[in-house]
Amino acid sequence: MEFDAILIPPRRASMIRQGYWRDRTINDYLDSCVADVPDRIALVAASLERGAGRRLTYRELASLADRAAIGLSRLGVVRNDVVSCQLPNWWEFTVTYLACSRIGAVMNPLMHIFRERELSFMLAHARSRVAIVPKRFRGFDFERMLRGLQPDLPDLSHVLAVGGEGPDSFEARLTAPAWESEPDASDVLARGRPGPDDVMQLIYTSGTTGEPKGVMHSANTAMANIVPYAARMRLGGDDVVLMASPMAHQTGFLYGLVMPIMLQARAVLLDIWDPGRAADLTRDEGATFTMASTPFLSDLARTVSQSGKAVPSLRTFLCAGAPIPGPLVEQARAALGAKIVSAWGMTENGAVTTTLLDDEDERSASTDGCPLPGMEVRVVDSQGRPLPAGTIGNLLVRGCSNFGGYLKRANLNSTDADGWFDTGDLASLDERGYIRISGRSKDVIIRGGENIPVVEIEALLYRHPAVAQAAIVGYPDERLGERACAFVVTRPGQSLDFASMIGFLKARKLATEYLPERLEVLDAMPATPSGKIQKFALREMAKQRRN
Repeated sequence: MEFDAILIPPRRASMIRQGYWRDRTINDYLDSCVADVPDRIALVAASLERGAGRRLTYRELASLADRAAIGLSRLGVVRNDVVSCQLPNWWEFTVTYLACSRIGAVMNPLMHIFRERELSFMLAHARSRVAIVPKRFRGFDFERMLRGLQPDLPDLSHVLAVGGEGPDSFEARLTAPAWESEPDASDVLARGRPGPDDVMQLIYTSGTTGEPKGVMHSANTAMANIVPYAARMRLGGDDVVLMASPMAHQTGFLYGLVMPIMLQARAVLLDIWDPGRAADLTRDEGATFTMASTPFLSDLARTVSQSGKAVPSLRTFLCAGAPIPGPLVEQARAALGAKIVSAWGMTENGAVTTTLLDDEDERSASTDGCPLPGMEVRVVDSQGRPLPAGTIGNLLVRGCSNFGGYLKRANLNSTDADGWFDTGDLASLDERGYIRISGRSKDVIIRGGENIPVVEIEALLYRHPAVAQAAIVGYPDERLGERACAFVVTRPGQSLDFASMIGFLKARKLATEYLPERLEVLDAMPATPSGKIQKFALREMAKQRRN
């Protein structure tokens, strides 16, 4: 694969000079862990799906990474080849990423909620050489799905299933054979080692185009975010990071996989969110830090409060993905005894803003934080002119952790000659430099931290024979931040009910998590004189009608 990460080279000299890009890859950090703390526990993988968990020291983790790396090379994977990974938070996910990094392959994390529709596009667009999936997870046969897609994906040479059977299982191909003992093992690992500006991650994000966009990150862009993030959160080698957010999301990937290795700390993974199990893990492992979206915070606080069993080790819960309601900050602070930190970021740049550990709690409810070192934010009008404090406008971001561009879609990079990236979000900036996200100019709903690709769902609804017009909007939800409501106008003589709509979307292999929670049938859509649907009016209707 040829990567067009054109936003990286123009920034290199400035970022190096300012010390934000340190020219280290995950290989360098893992090697340091093995040299400095080889017998420290690196990873605790707790699995509700599989029952038994696994604990790995840094020495064991590095050995497995080398083994799997050579196994991938035996499958023909070379530098810049894409390896797609649709695993939950299992130890095999971590090993796959580290193995890719050992030989310069590019990791493509895929959410386990994706099905045929999403995967057929992403795997083709990325020209993935290998796809790694669970044999089964939560009752679904991922191996069967991928093998069904494989004939239409000429670049996809191998599908490896964790827990599968036969010669094409993950275990048989990558982790069971002692590949690291082969005579050419050291040569294989040496010749594929990537540089810090090489693309190391390709991760897809949904947008208003109706098709996902492939975000490219290098070690320099990703780690330039993690260094100031960890420093602001006062994290170090003695910390234990609990991660229940999927590692196929940037949250789990950057802060649950990469950051602990950079810190020589311990990561504790949970594959299925269960607040009771998360509380137990926090106590048993001494977790000090976690990051997740608002529903996770609400669930954990409620569970700890109701059980009466404290989580005294937990110092910080960083919450991102949706605004934190003020009462929840107070409730969670009281129940968990931890500092609740509000943050905002994107797949394209990781965390951009956070509140500070010394801030008053109210700022976590009323703002989304101030920029991390190395990042700048600006709120501008439609002409690109900076707006005064308190005025809502378009949010622009510039800095060290901005992505390298969208794969094969440089025309969508939304970055000007001065490096300012148009986030598509609306925000205001206060006198202290803290932002507040107030809406999105791009048409995406964020439900529980998950972006819902509105345009794609609307396009599917328009194919229903009963639908004349369709629009999807978000409405507020205390737990998830937002839920999705479908508004439709039916054709004369036709009708549509909720069950029929859901059945139609499921038949077209739409991910379950993308399904609207409500349906409202209208006689006519609110529209401008030119015929454009007024979504602000629909959002207000969705709020008014939800009760």
